[in-house]
Amino acid sequence: MGLDGRRALVTGAASGIGEACARRLAADGAHVVVADLSGEHARAVADEIGGSAWEVDLSDTAALEDVELPDVDVLVNCAGVQRIHAVHEFPPDTWRFMQRLMVEAPFLLSRAVLPGMYERGWGRIVHISSVHGLIGSPFKSSYVAAKHALEGLSKVIALEGGPHGVTSNCVNPAYVRTPLVEKQIADQARMHGIPENEVVEKVMLAESAVRRLIEPDEVAALVSFLAGDAAGSITGASCTMDGGWTSR
Repeated sequence: MGLDGRRALVTGAASGIGEACARRLAADGAHVVVADLSGEHARAVADEIGGSAWEVDLSDTAALEDVELPDVDVLVNCAGVQRIHAVHEFPPDTWRFMQRLMVEAPFLLSRAVLPGMYERGWGRIVHISSVHGLIGSPFKSSYVAAKHALEGLSKVIALEGGPHGVTSNCVNPAYVRTPLVEKQIADQARMHGIPENEVVEKVMLAESAVRRLIEPDEVAALVSFLAGDAAGSITGASCTMDGGWTSR
């Protein structure tokens, strides 16, 4: 995939999609910086893949404003959380926290790595967006708003970065088999008034033609392709992995 000698930074890389991406990029030859709030888990993953760990609270965006990341060739913005509330009941502090983590942090990290990418004439930024970066769903106002904002950020980076050999793309999966999704089941059952054992079939897979959860390794494979030389003409794209959800 052309990643030998490249240096990648993956956020939220101690578990779930981020971990799968870190492992895949390392397997494809990159040195991976495993960035996560949990330093213990980040170090464990980094040790296993021959990378390095960065314990960081990405919601503390004031601390990221002056961060220096000059030698990053591939940035994967993956860190995220989900909270489920009706708009009129959404806690404002939680809403703002999610925007900091999933919009401001990707902006600040992209801002930090772009000068080095421009200088080298090569770079790849991949944002783990969501099907909810393209459509909406009830009870997810902050998540949907954040992912829509991430889509816009990605497109602007693509336009600015193109002349410098830098691409920026979003990957848009539907529900992936991760702890983040598993934690939603009880809340989804409560909000929709159904038993927990019916949430996957009646809520998560209701609009998909391919009626199964996506595996993290599938997302990681697409991320690795977008991070390689073969994807040099793919930029500003939203790459759906949604089982046909947005075909309706």
